[in-house]
Amino acid sequence: MTVKALVSIIGEDQTGLIAAIAGRLFDLGANLGDTTFAVLGSAAEYTSVCELPDGLTLDVVERDLKSLPILAGARVSVAPFSYGMTHGPSARITHRIEMAGRDSPGLIARISEVFMEFGANIVRLNSEREPGADGMRYITRVDVWIPPVKTRACLATVANTAEQLSLTCRSDEAAAD
Repeated sequence: MTVKALVSIIGEDQTGLIAAIAGRLFDLGANLGDTTFAVLGSAAEYTSVCELPDGLTLDVVERDLKSLPILAGARVSVAPFSYGMTHGPSARITHRIEMAGRDSPGLIARISEVFMEFGANIVRLNSEREPGADGMRYITRVDVWIPPVKTRACLATVANTAEQLSLTCRSDEAAAD
């Protein structure tokens, strides 16, 4: 019987990190499901839901990943994954939204509340700070599923909220599968 595992790694960002991790998981016979990677400051975070073949234990996978030289000093965790391997319709991205401007405390909380109000599901969110001419610039990108009957009102409210926070805002409809 296959085992479902959640592989979580946080360590120094380095070129070749994904190749080393995914390559080792492939060599072990793991079948990768949903996988994410992000640079967080000078660190990086890798997360993957995997199916492990019969006989391969969570401990063996964790120990093997920790032995990779590129992961020296990284925090590596391989834990049971008790949720489903596939996601439902509200995890399909219908819109991509980008907001940019000066950092504003509570920005992510306020935008998230708008999505909640309209029954929208944030599928992916990425925020980063980067230097700009007037100081630090804050960029937030959100991939979201919005119920079709609420799309227009939700996008208008997001744009209005962004404007209140002195942010630019643009949204695009995601390409259909």
